[in-house]
Amino acid sequence: MSDQLLDAPARVRTSFLSGPFLVLLASALWGTTGTAASFAPADASPLSIGAATMGFGGLLLLAIAGRSAFDVLRSGQLGLLVVGALAVAVYPLAFYSSMALAGVAVGTVVTLGSAPVFAAILERVADGVRLDGRWALSAGLSVLGLLLITGGWTGAGASTVLGALLGLLGSASYVVYSWSAARMMRRGHGSRAVMGAMFGSGSLVLLPVLAFTGGPLLSSPSGLVVAGYLAVIPMGLAYVLFGAGLRRTSTSVATTLSLLEPVVAAVLGVLVVGERLGAGAWCGIGLIGIGLVLVSTRR
Repeated sequence: MSDQLLDAPARVRTSFLSGPFLVLLASALWGTTGTAASFAPADASPLSIGAATMGFGGLLLLAIAGRSAFDVLRSGQLGLLVVGALAVAVYPLAFYSSMALAGVAVGTVVTLGSAPVFAAILERVADGVRLDGRWALSAGLSVLGLLLITGGWTGAGASTVLGALLGLLGSASYVVYSWSAARMMRRGHGSRAVMGAMFGSGSLVLLPVLAFTGGPLLSSPSGLVVAGYLAVIPMGLAYVLFGAGLRRTSTSVATTLSLLEPVVAAVLGVLVVGERLGAGAWCGIGLIGIGLVLVSTRR
């Protein structure tokens, strides 16, 4: 018994590094998308940026997965795969459009801030999962922090009703494809295989959108650099990390950990883009940090 007690901290560290830590790394990379997109040509539409990011990124994940992705296609879980792929296609179109209409800060806050709520509802309805008080506290602190970031942002565009609705749509789609991927992984498929099959299938919808809207983005050197970075780093690499972490992290915890994304986006907005944050926003960042510690160390 004493040996088991001594081994417990090591098991907790291993569990954190192979699960929540990977989700946090992915979220940090996602937080660079808004800053990167700000360097795109002024006439590039948010639809083209979103379609290029996850369209090309989906093909990259499919290439990384190789044959294992096609094993997923033949596994008899077509329903989950189709639902996840459609959610993958909806997410970037809704998310980037939300940021364009409501501002980067507000669009990110609505999309990521509402994700834990959608995740809790989905897991409760579909899986019968009961969420504990620690998760509720961490999610509450994180959402409050996001609201403070929004209130303290001095350079954001006005939040419109359409932008907020698109943010909610993006949030729901993010939760749906995360849940679908996690469920498929827990049925025996590898994380790379699932992410490759799901995002590769989603790219079949996104690439035609890019063909119609991507002219201004893909016809300039700066647009190509932005599209390449978004597809390879916050899309390709980040979703490999996210998929690996999702094998050992529930959807509700993973979506709460992803609230690190708007924190990174806010800091980069200050350091790189030149935007300014007020005292309330910095307090919000601190609250999110506390929430992330609580949920990531949950046993």
